[in-house]
Amino acid sequence: MSPAEPTPAEAVEKLAEYFRPLPTRQGVLARRLLRRPAPGDAELTVKLQRQLAAEVGPDGMVAGGLAFTAFRLIELIELGCDEETPAVPRLITWLLAQQDQPGAYGESCVPTRHEQGACEHYLAGFLSPGPLMIRVAPVTFPNGKVFRVEPAARFALSCLGLRALQLTPARTYAAVRRHLSSLAKLKNAWVTWDGFFPPDLLLTALTALGTAGDLERSATAAATSFVVAHQNSEGEWPGADLFVALEALLAVGSPEALGAIHRSLRCLIERQRADGSFGPAAQQERALIALRGLVA
Repeated sequence: MSPAEPTPAEAVEKLAEYFRPLPTRQGVLARRLLRRPAPGDAELTVKLQRQLAAEVGPDGMVAGGLAFTAFRLIELIELGCDEETPAVPRLITWLLAQQDQPGAYGESCVPTRHEQGACEHYLAGFLSPGPLMIRVAPVTFPNGKVFRVEPAARFALSCLGLRALQLTPARTYAAVRRHLSSLAKLKNAWVTWDGFFPPDLLLTALTALGTAGDLERSATAAATSFVVAHQNSEGEWPGADLFVALEALLAVGSPEALGAIHRSLRCLIERQRADGSFGPAAQQERALIALRGLVA
């Protein structure tokens, strides 16, 4: 990096200023990560917990379906809630009830999916966003990624749900372990970079695998090595969203994953705007992912 180019430290300072006044979950988490809490952050955290929990219905669902419900569980846990918060067990119960329901990814079997190990003969435990006759794509993820193809959207939504469940005591449940094991066994997923599973879908699966920690360690390590091997000389991944890649590698957190994040910093910093953000899509969430990458 030449002296004229912004440094990672300068990028962090821009992000610190960007997050400094924000009364949001991302603002609280960013200031916590930077160890620069704002006056009133403790009270703000409690307020945010209550607001987010209040939007969880009696059945445990958040308006908008699987994506919003799964991410709400992640949001509450990141803000310090646990199963003692009444909304958390309701969210967990609702998500678990969607496993292996009609419309889950892998339902039925066709030759192309069977060859990839991506049908009901190989997969179990996937969460359904709804019956197949109800279209769910396009779906926008919290990180700004839009999945426009129906099977990909259903696969990615289930991975988001799995990621959320693994942050809770439900990670030990047999049904949740079946979903994780299914991801680990996708036999051809980590062979061709832009094949049956496109890059952003592979990375979304890696995020769920990475969140599992020591569970399925060998599969996570193999998938991480595959992703790292496809990073180009600019620090990016062809055909993949940089922020989706960063989120996946942060979830893994291994030395190999952190090394790839380090090599991506130049292209990340080049995208940073004067106000510290990285564009209009999922603005605060992408800024938080970037901050986590820079700090890591």
